[in-house]
Amino acid sequence: MIIKKLTVGPIMANCFILGCEETREAVVIDPGDETDRILTALEESELKVKYIIDTHGHFDHVGGNKKLKDVTGADIMIHALDAPMLNHLSASAAAWGLSADDSPSPDKTLEEGDTITFGNITLKVIYTPGHSPGGISLYTDGYVFVGDTLFEGSIGRTDLPGGDYNTLISNIQNKLFVLGDDVQVFTGHGPETTIGKEKSFNPFVGQRAAV
Repeated sequence: MIIKKLTVGPIMANCFILGCEETREAVVIDPGDETDRILTALEESELKVKYIIDTHGHFDHVGGNKKLKDVTGADIMIHALDAPMLNHLSASAAAWGLSADDSPSPDKTLEEGDTITFGNITLKVIYTPGHSPGGISLYTDGYVFVGDTLFEGSIGRTDLPGGDYNTLISNIQNKLFVLGDDVQVFTGHGPETTIGKEKSFNPFVGQRAAV
């Protein structure tokens, strides 16, 4: 599997391009901004986007949905509970003194257990709310893309509308930590980590977290 990471926009959100080496089909996870860079990266790798997948509906992760869909025609996917946010991205960004285009409505809404196939690769949808009501993570053998659910040494903030601390902690511990210590975790901001590292050392949810 091809994995390309681009850190985009003023809030430095991570966008991921996943591609099938055999068929050159691809998905783009969280195209938050700088769509031209995303399109260039796709062209350089000779990849064709099949799906745009939003891990959640915050503007810094989905602000490039419209332009990317306009250019590629790819279907937009997001959990139903975060789908309403796509209609209000410009207002959300303006509250931070930034700008974003409102997104088209999703072509498909996702829920726990759904699978997304492109080329020879299948992603499994894991419903991991807490940072937002409709937050999801995407798992394929050895890799999980978690949006703003979990970070290296930290967790997603829960003080935004629809956030819930206890829900977030429960989902990290019961849905992500069971995936296996060697699974690589690709986060919505910052560097990659592993499930094993966060289980042991994350001060919020790890084994050494304060009781």
